[in-house]
Amino acid sequence: MATQRKWLAWRVAVFLAALAPLIVWSWQVANNAAGPEPGRYLLLNIGIGGLWMLLFTLSLTPLTKLTRWKGFALIRRQLGLWTLAYATLHMLSYALFILGLNWALLGSEIVKRPYIIVGMIALIGLAVLGATSNKWSMRRLGKRWKPLHKFSYAILGLVLLHFFWVVRADMGEWAMYAAIGALVMATRLPPVSRTLPKLRHRLSRA
Repeated sequence: MATQRKWLAWRVAVFLAALAPLIVWSWQVANNAAGPEPGRYLLLNIGIGGLWMLLFTLSLTPLTKLTRWKGFALIRRQLGLWTLAYATLHMLSYALFILGLNWALLGSEIVKRPYIIVGMIALIGLAVLGATSNKWSMRRLGKRWKPLHKFSYAILGLVLLHFFWVVRADMGEWAMYAAIGALVMATRLPPVSRTLPKLRHRLSRA
């Protein structure tokens, strides 16, 4: 019982941590503390928040292998769904603050800003993964479930490409996210993945 309460508290803490930025940004907009373009402020921050969520989610598997701590595995689905939530809010922010819910503008926007297509593909991919991140889908898909969810790394590549296209004038921040993403992806390579348990063993003996 005590163990169950501990893991429940851990999940609640992660939930609140993921929710907190959205509350802060909303408060800033409501109190005129988000600059001259609050809509764009929300759009950009929610998008970056979604990227962080995706990076956190993908880092959980190597962290579990490295530490063998059950807590990382317990929040993998939760953070994956938060990634989808942030991506969806990012898209809704674009529709509301940039398009003004005028969908007739979408065609011309795509011509001027093709990174929108990349973002939409990434969002669709996240939606598919979110819809299949449950035990029923695991049973239904069987051996196909794991290969499907490995597409999360391709989605990370699309998100980084989307962000690269958006911030071409300032590459410093993008380079940081790309480096973190490359490190996370590298941990999935078989030689690196096999090294993580050995590294854990060495660290435990140090």
